[in-house]
Amino acid sequence: MKGILSAVIEPAPEGGYWAVCIEVPGANGQGETVEEAKADLRAAIELLFQEREADLLRGLPHEAIREPLAIG
Repeated sequence: MKGILSAVIEPAPEGGYWAVCIEVPGANGQGETVEEAKADLRAAIELLFQEREADLLRGLPHEAIREPLAIG
């Protein structure tokens, strides 16, 4: 399942670009180009989601139901 998130990209004072994701607090990226900043942001979001999933699943009872949930 794929989702669409919002990337806010702006020039960095020292050169290159900064990128943040509105929907994922703590997710940010940087790069020399807009595309590099977006790719770095995408990688940061994926890593945050993986870490949050691992934290949530730790200690979850075996009878817990896990299934996809479509948003929007």
